[in-house]
Amino acid sequence: MTNQLDQAPEHIKLAVDLIMILEQHEVAPENVLKALEIIKNDFENKLASS
Repeated sequence: MTNQLDQAPEHIKLAVDLIMILEQHEVAPENVLKALEIIKNDFENKLASS
């Protein structure tokens, strides 16, 4: 699996890293989803203004 992950696109590697961090810190799924909405909006705004 590690070899496959090494070959994966950057956005997949980032997603796996974020999932691992959130699971290690035992963040409640509902809080993760709420935070991801905020993060998504923030980065969409950054893309729109660049």
